[in-house]
Amino acid sequence: MVRNRKEGAPASIRQIASASLVGTVVEWYDFFLYGTMAALVFNAQFFPTFDPLVGTLIAFATFAAGFVTRPIGAIVFGHLGDRVGRKPMLVVTMMIMGGATFLMGLLPNYEQIGVAAPIMLLILRMLQGIGLGGEWGGAILLCAEHAPHGRRGWYSSWPQLGVPLGLLLSVLAVNAVGLLGDEALASGGWRIPFLASIVLVGLGLFIRLRISEPPAFAKLRETGNRSKIPMVEVLRRHPGQVIRGMGARMSESVTFNVYNAFLVTYTVEVLMLDKSIVLNALLVASVVGFFAILGAGRLTDRVGRRPVFAAGAALALVSAVPIFLMVDTRNPLLITLAVVIGWGIAACGMFGAEGVLFAELFPTRVRYSGMSFVYQIGVLPSGAIAPLVATSLIAGFHGSWTVALYVMVMAVISLVALAFIAETKDRAIDTPDLEPGQATRAESGVHV
Repeated sequence: MVRNRKEGAPASIRQIASASLVGTVVEWYDFFLYGTMAALVFNAQFFPTFDPLVGTLIAFATFAAGFVTRPIGAIVFGHLGDRVGRKPMLVVTMMIMGGATFLMGLLPNYEQIGVAAPIMLLILRMLQGIGLGGEWGGAILLCAEHAPHGRRGWYSSWPQLGVPLGLLLSVLAVNAVGLLGDEALASGGWRIPFLASIVLVGLGLFIRLRISEPPAFAKLRETGNRSKIPMVEVLRRHPGQVIRGMGARMSESVTFNVYNAFLVTYTVEVLMLDKSIVLNALLVASVVGFFAILGAGRLTDRVGRRPVFAAGAALALVSAVPIFLMVDTRNPLLITLAVVIGWGIAACGMFGAEGVLFAELFPTRVRYSGMSFVYQIGVLPSGAIAPLVATSLIAGFHGSWTVALYVMVMAVISLVALAFIAETKDRAIDTPDLEPGQATRAESGVHV
């Protein structure tokens, strides 16, 4: 149970939320940095024997590889998180993610060691995916399982802030090294943001080592009611929750990666604009997204998880065509507005609501495994391939309307899935076991 204000609980939950946030900032900085460099540098550094657009396609294929391995991290660390504890997994996943990113900064390019360079890049990208696959669920659970009832949506949105902050830091880092000039960037300046990530990793580890296990898991451990094989239990007892959650995930995942990684390539390679235009647009969108995530999280505590998530998907649906019409004008202000609407509001609005929604879909004994599986498997047919699909659509049909249609179809899928998910706002978080679709009475006697 969360103690009242007089006993100092708010300071405790804020410390826990801050610890989750610092870790996710590190994880997403690393992940977004790769996506941006894949669009700007990696085609020439690691795939120089191909046509520039083909090289970019291959670079995005390695980008997708990080998504493909995320389910491995979800299954492995979800299992350990449900069996051993949430906290230890968050320390290990940060070390994996941070170590892989740091090593990317030391990696020789194709000119230096030939085909071994892209192979090693691919391996490190896959390690990034494993780390992130295990990170996300644990970070959300630290907040959701510590937070008092009525504030779970708010505090569960804090780890999600790692996305706009991670993107903001990665874009600032790329812009900073970009000031060195294109030649300096290509000759080695691109390595600096990767190497600098080790500072964030050290800070994140220091903070995370000081936090405690959530009460819900501590109670589960005391009673000996832990699942023997959590992932098997999830698939056997909660298959409907898994399918519906994955469906809801579609729009957020595609919208996120189309308006982030793909749009960099589209504006630079197709529209022939300077990369600073879209990078600056992403900076503005990151600031807007920060507040959109917090606002969405707070709203979920008031009106419910589903309405807030659905509002973001609906915005993604109706804004897709106008967004690409604005981008195609080549006007920097309109491009910025487009990225703000698509990424900063629509995608981040969904992102702010989904953490608590997915956490509440599953009981404590399999929660880490269940929500991690939904999130990371759901990304495979959506965000993992979104930049690749979008780039292929542009190459094949020579029109941005095809990408807009792609975004719209994914939004419809999410809205349909959400229609079949029961509202979870009043569901108790410390329920050790829960029948599929069962909602329990909210906790009583908890003071904020």
